[in-house]
Amino acid sequence: MSNRDYAKYWYGSRLREHENLIRAVGFGGFLVVVGVIFAITPDLFGKISTFFNDFTTQRLPFAGGLGNLNLPAPQNPAAHLDVYTAAMRFEIGIAILEFTIVLMRLSLQKVYRVAETVGNFVFWGGAAYLTSTFLLAGTLQGWFEFWAALVVLVGISMIIRGIIHFVHRR
Repeated sequence: MSNRDYAKYWYGSRLREHENLIRAVGFGGFLVVVGVIFAITPDLFGKISTFFNDFTTQRLPFAGGLGNLNLPAPQNPAAHLDVYTAAMRFEIGIAILEFTIVLMRLSLQKVYRVAETVGNFVFWGGAAYLTSTFLLAGTLQGWFEFWAALVVLVGISMIIRGIIHFVHRR
């Protein structure tokens, strides 16, 4: 094995080792976030069950010319503020975790993974903001606005990933 081959092998195996550690931190962090959310929200299992049992089809309040457009929604969105709060806390926890992973990946200079993780960070942070803005309003209109804004957020996250890739290639 030449020096060049050895260096390539050593560097490649070290990157895989670092990536495995980052994945372990990510999975462990996810478990911690989920555990904390269930620990600080009394009877969250029951509240989630009640939330899904409350689902029905509701008329889209701003369907305009679409007529009677019915979509799934909770019958009484205001009755599930604890579930929305738990979801927002989960989103904040995952956003913090993604930010931590971004810092770890920046140290490895793996742009593909950094771009993906920054996109994830934007998504989860944005989802927390949207949850606090629309779902915690407790209205049917807020429920539908949340889902529309979430679709926009997915697009923004993907654009940010693309920009990071584009800037790095220059």
